Amino acid sequence: MFEIVKEPVDVSKLIEAVADRNAGAIVTFIGTVREMTKGKKTLYLEYEAYEPMARKKLEQIGAEIRQQFPAAKTAIVHRIGRLDISDIAVAIAVSAPHRDEAYRANRYAIERIKEMVPIWKKEHWENGEMWVGNQKETVFYESGAPEAFE
Repeated sequence: MFEIVKEPVDVSKLIEAVADRNAGAIVTFIGTVREMTKGKKTLYLEYEAYEPMARKKLEQIGAEIRQQFPAAKTAIVHRIGRLDISDIAVAIAVSAPHRDEAYRANRYAIERIKEMVPIWKKEHWENGEMWVGNQKETVFYESGAPEAFE
């Protein structure tokens, strides 16, 4: 299960997708929209993705995890569109026979998403907005005060 969705993320579906009789652990990561970022109050975020490539990259991350942790199962869902404070932006579930590999695989997944998946977010504040690209922390300034993020 590797998806880009426009509706709220159903974490229980991710857990069901990775559940396995031989799994001793299921680790979930839920990334939510926070209100304060570097001293600026966020009103909401907008996520956009190059969807066909984003799905392929999520699948690639799953394949990389299978190479490193052969018994692990991974599911990843990233939401796009407008997200309000506390909404789930990304959810990852990994099952494995042992908790250590489930934790390590889950951490690997979120770091790889930030490095390589073509998903961008636009942060909206009271006094401006800015596009932020996930890949290698690429930042695109549209309006607002970019010096606040230097």
